Amino acid sequence: MKFQTILLVIEVGGTLAFAMSGLLEAIRKRMDIVGVFSIAFVSAFGGGTVRDVLLDRQPLFWVQHQEYVWLVVALALTAPLWLKTFRHRLTENAMEFADACGLGLFAISGASIATAAGMPPLVAVLMGVITAVFGGVTRDVLCNQIPKVYHDHRPYTLCAVVGCVVLLGAEAMGLSTELSMVAGICTATGSRLLAVIFAWKLPAWPAQQREG
Repeated sequence: MKFQTILLVIEVGGTLAFAMSGLLEAIRKRMDIVGVFSIAFVSAFGGGTVRDVLLDRQPLFWVQHQEYVWLVVALALTAPLWLKTFRHRLTENAMEFADACGLGLFAISGASIATAAGMPPLVAVLMGVITAVFGGVTRDVLCNQIPKVYHDHRPYTLCAVVGCVVLLGAEAMGLSTELSMVAGICTATGSRLLAVIFAWKLPAWPAQQREG
């Protein structure tokens, strides 16, 4: 399978996952159709847009592939239908799952695109993290809340970093592009889901001193 085909599949999956997380959050905030679409849009495309700007990629990925935008439009317009069917299952856990899937998919797509552009490993990891995290940060800001990635202490950005490192390490060891990407996605998404399930916490920085 060609690299561009793999990347397309990953970007479609990441777009759907992050659009879903944004849509669910907007619905929880009882926004209208414009608000729901706006939050879903920035969640799905925010990180990739910043990545493309920093890497000077033209046109932006969602401009080049306008079907991504239509996908988000369809998701927002059909929300009343599938929400009515699955209303008892669309909980905080559903949003966390969608967010974790988007995290892994976009982290690896961002790192892979940076690597293909000839960027050094550190920059590739940073591009992967930006692609994975920025959309969720923008979503939370527009929903008038402190981005969860900054305050709930559960590993999020760190999961994206580890996933990107696994991707680059697997490629350095000679694994195929497909296996390297799968390993990176599973690592990033899996570690985030484990962090949520087992309530893993990162300590405050700097560590708080005990009084007295």
